[in-house]
Amino acid sequence: MTREGRLGIGVIGAGRVGPVMGAKLAGVGHALVGVTAGSDPDRVAAILPGVPVLEATEVARRSELVIVAVPHDQLAGLVAGLAEVGAWQPGQLVLHTDPAFGAGILSPAVAQGAIPLAVHPAIAFTGTSMDLRALENSYAAVTAPGPVLPIAQALAVELGCEPVVIAEDARPAYAEGIATARDFSLSIVRQATRLLAEAGVPYPGSFLTALAHTTIDHALAEAGEGPGIDPTATIQ
Repeated sequence: MTREGRLGIGVIGAGRVGPVMGAKLAGVGHALVGVTAGSDPDRVAAILPGVPVLEATEVARRSELVIVAVPHDQLAGLVAGLAEVGAWQPGQLVLHTDPAFGAGILSPAVAQGAIPLAVHPAIAFTGTSMDLRALENSYAAVTAPGPVLPIAQALAVELGCEPVVIAEDARPAYAEGIATARDFSLSIVRQATRLLAEAGVPYPGSFLTALAHTTIDHALAEAGEGPGIDPTATIQ
């Protein structure tokens, strides 16, 4: 660990999530040691300027905290593959961002002495600097073994999120809830804007903005969204 508790952070996965989380943590004083290559290097370079692009094995070997933000169907294989080549380090923090998995998916890294953390910020990432603002005042689902749960919670707070503890066996239900909210919202907005376009509304997206936002705000208020949530409670 670096001076004053700062960490050397590596990012495996150059999609929309990993680079943003790396940039956010760098903004509170952590050091970025590397990021893996992605399909949009210009976007990654814009949010992580000057950060070396490394192979996943090198990211894992050089980092005190590794953020693993890869597609759902790649996570298990990547973690196991890095274990096979001895890339994980004793005492190293390994944090994945997949909503459907808890800490158990990181067991190959744990077998080599790593500390497993699962942190999922509940926002729709764009992969741009806009996400840095969106993370503020949002929530993050955190799952980790009891002794290291405070580390996961502290990292969520450094991301700008309020941590909410999700039990290991509740992660699939949590992921389903997140997917339902995301996919249903996208589907309804697309259908509504198509119908308005057919009706002759010139800018259907802009036309619906206030209606969509106020409707969602009312629905969330009715569901009990807000400061009444106890971030230390475990969702079963």
